[in-house]
Amino acid sequence: MNLELWQWLLALLGAVLVGISKTGVAGIGMLFVSIFAMLLGAKEASGFVLPMLIFADVVAVAAYRKHAQWSHLVKLFPWTGAGVIIGWLAMNRIDDRQARVMVGAIVLALLALHLWRRRQATRRAHLRISPGKDTPAPVAGPVVEDAEHGAWFAPTMGVLAGFTTLVSNAAGPLMAIYLIAMRLPKMQFVGTAAVFFLLLNCFKVPFMMNLGLITTRSFSFNLLLAPAVLAGAFFGRWLLPRINQALFEALALGLSALAGLKLIGLF
Repeated sequence: MNLELWQWLLALLGAVLVGISKTGVAGIGMLFVSIFAMLLGAKEASGFVLPMLIFADVVAVAAYRKHAQWSHLVKLFPWTGAGVIIGWLAMNRIDDRQARVMVGAIVLALLALHLWRRRQATRRAHLRISPGKDTPAPVAGPVVEDAEHGAWFAPTMGVLAGFTTLVSNAAGPLMAIYLIAMRLPKMQFVGTAAVFFLLLNCFKVPFMMNLGLITTRSFSFNLLLAPAVLAGAFFGRWLLPRINQALFEALALGLSALAGLKLIGLF
């Protein structure tokens, strides 16, 4: 590719962030999505960097596969496949801006729903406790919502994740919201996400090739950036055990919110 030096440096940063997002801090992936969208355009970037994402997914699965929770994957993936097909059908009918705004609105709406449900769960937990002489007062601190959601939750999140990953590689925030709602500890969170995205990104390959977004040119570009992806993955692997669960969830949700705001164009 004919990139200037500053563009190559930005691409290297994006590749490092790909690795970190797969093995360390969930939600940071939207930063690399923004970088490559700026360099290549949102729609082109969705397929152009797919080999890089698959490479990072392989590294993440190798590191965290024993923590993957297959029960969640089984519930999600059939619906995610349907979402990919919907995104593929829509890809030539929407432009870059429409894709970004649509995905950003979805992320923010689901984040708001998640926070509302968490608040309701906290309120119900406090109402169940009536402090008295023989009853301890509620313990301060966050009370996570029940893991059980309506039958609509996994199918809806699956379809939306498939659609958003196809049009803009932006399924990361949706999966962060879903896996936190399922109350997964950080290691299970990362392990489940690693397997999910490896399967999903491999599933996307023929669709992206059909759209002309994966070429020998794009594959060569990905090969050049592979060492930076690997460096980021090792750094994320080092970082994850050093982040406590509360900070991990706060980072994941906070970065998801910033991603949504960025996608709809507020900054």
